[in-house]
Amino acid sequence: MSNASLVTAFILTGLPHAPALDAPLFGIFLVVYVLTVLGNLLILLVIRADSHLHTPMYSFLSNLSFIDMWFSTVTVPKMLMTLVSPSGRAISFHSCVAQLYFFHFLGSTECFLYTVMSYDRYLAISYPLRYTHMMSGHSCALLATSTWLSGSLHSAVQTILTFHLPYCGPNRIQHYLCDAPPILKLDCADTTAIEIVIFVTVGIVASGCFLLIVVSYVSIIYSILRIHTSEGRCRAFQTCASHCIVVLCFFGPGLFIYLRPGSRKAVDGVVAVFYTVLTPLLNPVVYTLRNKEVKKALLKLKYKVAHSQSK
Repeated sequence: MSNASLVTAFILTGLPHAPALDAPLFGIFLVVYVLTVLGNLLILLVIRADSHLHTPMYSFLSNLSFIDMWFSTVTVPKMLMTLVSPSGRAISFHSCVAQLYFFHFLGSTECFLYTVMSYDRYLAISYPLRYTHMMSGHSCALLATSTWLSGSLHSAVQTILTFHLPYCGPNRIQHYLCDAPPILKLDCADTTAIEIVIFVTVGIVASGCFLLIVVSYVSIIYSILRIHTSEGRCRAFQTCASHCIVVLCFFGPGLFIYLRPGSRKAVDGVVAVFYTVLTPLLNPVVYTLRNKEVKKALLKLKYKVAHSQSK
């Protein structure tokens, strides 16, 4: 980052809206945030408590819940502060750098993790007899670690590209969080080349991961259609349905925001709010409502808690 940066703090102005909406928006964001944290914590607890869920699929789901919990924590509390008072809108330069880094770190890691999860489902359905050997505990841990390291590297590139040029004013970011597109508008230098590089790097990662997921699911569908019994096909489809839903909700807004260079429309901010506030909540909701094994584990945990309290 350049020493020529004169800005010591940024002001997060949020999205244009009537002041009367501050209280309702605060209430909505707060409720969603609490549900997101509690929901993902519950999934982590259920998977840890139930030995039947100690499989690669649920190991990856644990990583996903952990990411979503912190992804929401990195962004939503500051959004709540901007709605409470004008002083809550200020964020120091270095805090802004840290928020952007962790925002992209967790988002990129989640992107890679969805790809790994689709590969895991491909192996489970296409090679059921060899799955245990192919997706061993060592392989599972190696794949999970690789997603975190890849996400960290990709985020470091985005952060360095965003902040290595000087910022000398203005310092008002029309967003609820520090993200590359609105911040680059405030750069004193020409950011065209930087925007193109960010567009290309994000495009390669997001499009590459999405393409690999599509390829995995084409292979999965082909394998499912070869299953002779309708019950087996239905069970295989149900196994993948939850993952497909969260993948579409994750990649859709992300591709819309970052893969349109030069776009600065207010609708981007609205999509970004959905992306950062609601998407992390979808993981516990979708996997709880659609996954029979998770629901069964939840009932077992509920029974254990009720039984222990009755003693």
